[in-house]
Amino acid sequence: MSLVIDRVTKRFGSVVALDDLAFEVPRGQVFGFLGANGAGKTTTMRIALGALRADAGRITWGGTATDALPRRTFGYLPEERGLYPRMTVLQQLTYFAGLYGLPRDLAVREARAWLARFRVPEFADRRAEQLSKGNQQKVQFLAAILHDPQVLLMDEPFTGLDPVNVSLLREAFLELRDRGKTLVFSTHQMEMAEAMCESVAIVDRGRVVVGGTLREVKRSTGRRMIRIGIEADHRLEWLATDVPGARVIRPGIDRSDVELEPGTEPDAVLAAALARGLRVSHFELADASLEQVFIDHVGRPADEEFTLAGSAVPDASAAPDAPGSSAGSESESAA
Repeated sequence: MSLVIDRVTKRFGSVVALDDLAFEVPRGQVFGFLGANGAGKTTTMRIALGALRADAGRITWGGTATDALPRRTFGYLPEERGLYPRMTVLQQLTYFAGLYGLPRDLAVREARAWLARFRVPEFADRRAEQLSKGNQQKVQFLAAILHDPQVLLMDEPFTGLDPVNVSLLREAFLELRDRGKTLVFSTHQMEMAEAMCESVAIVDRGRVVVGGTLREVKRSTGRRMIRIGIEADHRLEWLATDVPGARVIRPGIDRSDVELEPGTEPDAVLAAALARGLRVSHFELADASLEQVFIDHVGRPADEEFTLAGSAVPDASAAPDAPGSSAGSESESAA
């Protein structure tokens, strides 16, 4: 069983937001859907949820079109927050769970258990407007998972979270994955995807430019890399002189990534460091980072927006939410 995006095309007027988009997400994986702002990530998720209709192609789960599946099959965490400001956390979590058919007593029990898991049991009786943006994000995540969906679609789930809450959310991701859930999250934070995902797809201008397992994608550029740590000499300023075929492309305090030109052997860097009397604390062959892969394939940083046909590519953020979604303009206005 898998989530299949099968040659999906979507236009907004003269702008092609999705252009024959195709990739597959195996069941039970954490999958990174990566791209710059406006690349088509949100539009794809909204088509999967039935909030938008594709002009061509289809999205299926286990061979069935997603818009024909029960709505509780999916959970959705939108990038924009859609909580009712004056409702308590427990009230709205049970309300959203009820939209998916979860009995109230079970919803209350699950909500309290997850709030305790996130170290905020006291939030149950607080209004959403009393919470920080990061804590609202956690509550909205719970609204997306309380009904126990098979597939969880998340749009920039780590936005606004501090390191502690990022860690809690990562633990929740892994627990859900271990339960057999399929998690797809969009982001332009390459380091986060690299730390969490088993497979990824990088999309640019509505098309997948590279996809597959994390290892396959990181090796897709053909770069030859090493990762080296030199005690008391972190900047490696000597490297360009001693080993002309080696170039530091990502300097770090403890370890730095070095790219090797064809014909330059990794041992040449190690030998040069030892010849200078430097103490090497770390040395390994390495793959390119996802950030490097992204720039190689897309040609610009992941947080840079692009325009097409003279206007910004829409991300469907103004489109109506899928039935049972925990976010949307209706939620905001009704509150």
